[in-house]
Amino acid sequence: MNEAMLWTHRDTCPCCGSPLELAVDTSAGNQEYVEDCEVCCAPICIQVTLDIQGQVSEITLRREAD
Repeated sequence: MNEAMLWTHRDTCPCCGSPLELAVDTSAGNQEYVEDCEVCCAPICIQVTLDIQGQVSEITLRREAD
């Protein structure tokens, strides 16, 4: 995988508030996936939206139950 296609996003867990760092593969285009928090193990729904140049324009994190 080309490292230029990896984008780092820092945020907080929507469940416990712990800081987290995500590595987003922009080669996959717009995407939605679930990843567990490393601290509280709660599932986090992550939605990634890219602009027309393929750059990250928005990342939304929410609890799986929301």
